[in-house]
Amino acid sequence: MNETELIRSMLGSPTKEHPLTIAVIGLSEVPSKPSHYVSEYMQQHGYKIYPVNPSIPEVLGEKSYSSLSDLPIKPDIVNVFRLPKFIPAIVDEMLQLGLPSLWVQLGIVNQEAATRAEAGGIRVVMDRCIMVEHRHLTSR
Repeated sequence: MNETELIRSMLGSPTKEHPLTIAVIGLSEVPSKPSHYVSEYMQQHGYKIYPVNPSIPEVLGEKSYSSLSDLPIKPDIVNVFRLPKFIPAIVDEMLQLGLPSLWVQLGIVNQEAATRAEAGGIRVVMDRCIMVEHRHLTSR
């Protein structure tokens, strides 16, 4: 978990023809919230964002979905902006759907859920900001 090579392989190299997809659980429509500006940054750098938030119809120009199961695609990364207590249910849904990569944002830790995810074959980055890590990788 959290190794540089894992982070590099998860973030990949999106292109206009083949954007990497990120389902963002807990994406807020409030521009000052990290989930919003981090997702906007990732959008601006070639990633296709799929908001997962049942309480809003759309955000950042994208339709919002109620759950991972409702998405029209299997996202490359599931990026989580929710409290640690919600991570186990997210891991359960990811395991059911066969989703490959879980990214849990800075300040959010649920080690038990991460261990279960990894045991189920899911790659995990936890307690790291996807925007900060992307900037770090692309500034080299």
